[in-house]
Amino acid sequence: MTDTSENAITIRGVTKIFGDDPQTALAMLRDGKSKAEVQAETGQVVGLDAVSLDIARGQIFVVMGLSGSGKSTLIRHVNRLIEPTAGDIFVGGENVLAMSAEELRAFRRKSVAMVFQKFGLLPHRSVIDNVAYGLEVRGVGRRERREAAAKWIETVGLAGYEDARPRQLSGGQQQRVGLARALALDTDIVLMDEAFSALDPLIRSGMQDQLLELQKTLNKTILFITHDFDEALKIGNRIAVLKDGSVQQVGKPEDIVLRPANEHIEEFVRDVNKARAIHVRSIMETGETELCEQAVSMDARCEDVLPLFADHKWVGVLDQSGQQIGRVTARQVIGALARHG
Repeated sequence: MTDTSENAITIRGVTKIFGDDPQTALAMLRDGKSKAEVQAETGQVVGLDAVSLDIARGQIFVVMGLSGSGKSTLIRHVNRLIEPTAGDIFVGGENVLAMSAEELRAFRRKSVAMVFQKFGLLPHRSVIDNVAYGLEVRGVGRRERREAAAKWIETVGLAGYEDARPRQLSGGQQQRVGLARALALDTDIVLMDEAFSALDPLIRSGMQDQLLELQKTLNKTILFITHDFDEALKIGNRIAVLKDGSVQQVGKPEDIVLRPANEHIEEFVRDVNKARAIHVRSIMETGETELCEQAVSMDARCEDVLPLFADHKWVGVLDQSGQQIGRVTARQVIGALARHG
């Protein structure tokens, strides 16, 4: 694992046990007992079991798992809404667990923002005042915070709704307000806990698309929690899979799908849309190639490229600087999907 100062978030051996005798349960875990055995013998509930993760700056890191896997417990450790039983947490190289109460309040106001599943909007406040709320808590003047809020309201596609109340908005619109409120704080890190899971599928897909589009310019570090594997594959630069509070596998989306670490992950990937997981960088022809009329990023997924072959025999592949470094053909894409179908 890398040095903690190189990451946006570093989690080392974090264990959380809920109950009145966590140290006894912790000792049992360290002796090799399972979560179920610890609970049966002590009545203590293991929320997390020695979780270690490195989350790089500027990436969308997705933690996924079924209900009870510990994913929501984990995200609440990053801003210390939950105190760990054991382990260490660093944000930008700073030890979050060593912060005083005053330092922690400042950290929560200035360093991390959070978007919740249940929106968390203030019903008596207008949209613009909801979006500006975090800035108000931070002490920003009324005019400045409302100007910032108006900008983000427009960015998430809600211009014209500034004076509306949350009850007048659809679920998707309410979640856009929650996202705008988090972005208005202009923190480097955004925590998103099942942020889109309460939305209808079509609206949910639109919010995922919008998040990815915003991320191209914002370059935030986003820790995103979900139980939906398709969602994880669509938006994640890296994915960690949790089960019973422990990490089962960490990797790029295509690593998880094409090389599942165990039977639990194989269950997830069995019916998954492989076109959403495989990136063109893993199947392209490299080296000097004829310049193509149509080109995509090396991070593009096969599902994004397939429609382009209706009008083109091949598609160029660009590096991060925009230079063409190779190309990919329909046959290569279809072949990759067939091999891993």
